[in-house]
Amino acid sequence: MKEAIDIKSLSLAGVTEALAALSEKPFRAGQIYEWLHARQAADFDEMTNLSLSLRARCKEVFEITVLEPVRVLSSRLDGTRKFLFRLKDGNVIESVFMPYHYGNSVCISSQVGCRMGCRFCASTLDGLVRGLEVSEMLDQVYRIGKITGERISHVVVMGSGEPLDNYENLVGFLKCITDGKGFGLSARNITISTCGLVPQMYRFAEEGIPVTLALSLHASGDETRRELMPVARKYSLEEVLKACDYYFEKTGRRISFEYSLVHGVNDTPGEAEELRRLLKGKNCHVNLIPVNPIKERDFRRGSGAEIVNFKNILEKSGINVTIRREMGRDIEGACGQLRRSFQSEASSVP
Repeated sequence: MKEAIDIKSLSLAGVTEALAALSEKPFRAGQIYEWLHARQAADFDEMTNLSLSLRARCKEVFEITVLEPVRVLSSRLDGTRKFLFRLKDGNVIESVFMPYHYGNSVCISSQVGCRMGCRFCASTLDGLVRGLEVSEMLDQVYRIGKITGERISHVVVMGSGEPLDNYENLVGFLKCITDGKGFGLSARNITISTCGLVPQMYRFAEEGIPVTLALSLHASGDETRRELMPVARKYSLEEVLKACDYYFEKTGRRISFEYSLVHGVNDTPGEAEELRRLLKGKNCHVNLIPVNPIKERDFRRGSGAEIVNFKNILEKSGINVTIRREMGRDIEGACGQLRRSFQSEASSVP
């Protein structure tokens, strides 16, 4: 028996080709594509403008990926909701719904686990299991919209995983979610986070998808960055920043630099001065993130005054800086925490 085709991972052209193999006209592909992505149908029986015979045939040939929510945590502090979704192979991933004054944002995962090894992140503690399919990335957005009943206006790919380490599926996801015949999200309302995979950054700049690129910087010098991020042993700060400049030249999109402040490691006034010199004159935004402690590491955050002082030093050079508003602190809001606690509970059940 042939394996079912993951139809939600296909582009409109891909759906058209798959329907042509069933001797169906191209307009049927457009109808199905709209049901999948504009209306987020979970079953072919919902597609009422298709004949019963076509629906039955589609069920034989295709599968519609629908993620199963196994845990939903709601913050009493700010309305953030954290979702743990089960995939069809039994793996679980995290996604986060965050309401802001400018709209509702969803943070999605791009991989099950991660192999980048960043020392302050819980997502990477058990390594990489696999990359997510296009459909699995899309359905994090779709299910959250359905469950919350809210319109999703912004998407950040900053959950578990390194997006550029799942390159083809990431690009497929972006092309699909920005397609006006589908979900129709503006590319300018999407942010992709990367720890700095330099070859993929150059390649991504050529894709012509003007999303915001957020680089996980986390240090002003190579030595400290290597301590925090093993990927920095392969690509120097100079190489990474050149790739950022190239991305800006090709897309016109300002780079965002993510900087997790780890007390006594990279949050000193001296580090701030070095970072100021490193970024001075660049068209960028720095997002300071007080580190979210995890029990497997002894990292801790500095005082509020120390964090504000770090910010002020950068602003003296005209660098645009914000301190990330913490969302969902009471519901294990940091990447990987909920998945890890769920796995620990499952493994302790006899």
